[in-house]
Amino acid sequence: MIKRVLIIFVVFYLLALLQTSFFVHFKTWGAVPNFILILTILINVFEKPRRNTGMLAGFIGGFFLDIFSSNLIGFYALTFLTLSFLIKIIFRKYVWAPIR
Repeated sequence: MIKRVLIIFVVFYLLALLQTSFFVHFKTWGAVPNFILILTILINVFEKPRRNTGMLAGFIGGFFLDIFSSNLIGFYALTFLTLSFLIKIIFRKYVWAPIR
């Protein structure tokens, strides 16, 4: 568990740095893609429904976006944590997947 959290921490830190410093110069139709949001959604979708690593990933990704942005501290962390929680609820109640 600690190894997984450490990997998520490092990956989201690098993505936040790249997103706020490098990818800003490569806008597509005037917008910068949010790779942290995409990775948070992918982690929550492909993770087992009973694990909570995806919600931790949502909080960590949002925390790094909060640090590197000029918005209120906690806005992205709360938003990504809520999104992760909603994905978990939807997958636990409405999506059936065979147990591996």
